[in-house]
Amino acid sequence: MEMQKEIQKNIIPHKGLVTKMDRQKIKGHKSATLWFTGLSGSGKSTLSHALEQKLIEMKVHCYVLDGDNIRRGINHDLGFSPESRVENIRRVGEVSKLFVDAGVFALSAFISPYARDREMVRNLVEQDEFIEIYVKCSVDECEKRDPKGLYKKARAGEIPDFTGISAPYEEPVNPEIIIDTTTVSVDQGIEIIVQYLSENGYLSL
Repeated sequence: MEMQKEIQKNIIPHKGLVTKMDRQKIKGHKSATLWFTGLSGSGKSTLSHALEQKLIEMKVHCYVLDGDNIRRGINHDLGFSPESRVENIRRVGEVSKLFVDAGVFALSAFISPYARDREMVRNLVEQDEFIEIYVKCSVDECEKRDPKGLYKKARAGEIPDFTGISAPYEEPVNPEIIIDTTTVSVDQGIEIIVQYLSENGYLSL
């Protein structure tokens, strides 16, 4: 910790000549982190990728940051211990922040089980630049779906610290959007999110 503090003392950020607003003006819309949180199998990836397709059709610049994909690249060195989960979300939060600064919507789909970590990511950007989307689905329903066979492995003890089975998930208390995928279809979910973005002035300047 002391070494990190010493290193930070010698790092001086360089302020560029182009602002976030300049980049947003070129694109014609605002930018924000849309943070999809929920249990494995709840539908986060499905929703985020479907939303990406819809926004691209609307000429809105966006990019999906998906949990499994990120863990094969920038976070390939992290496990699933509580400490690794915190670092996983911290890194993704910083990457999402860069996308927002570039004038792009970051569609970040991560279990992100701890409320304090989601709050940490929220605090990285401006007040209106973080939209928490709770992809709500019960453990029982997610386990019935089990698209990747992970719940079966977790029940067999092959996956330690598995969220919802052997590790906790802290539900969002006051998310901007709730999509209950047990009752809401993908198309309906996308409609809810796009309507929120439109009504709150994100899709135009």
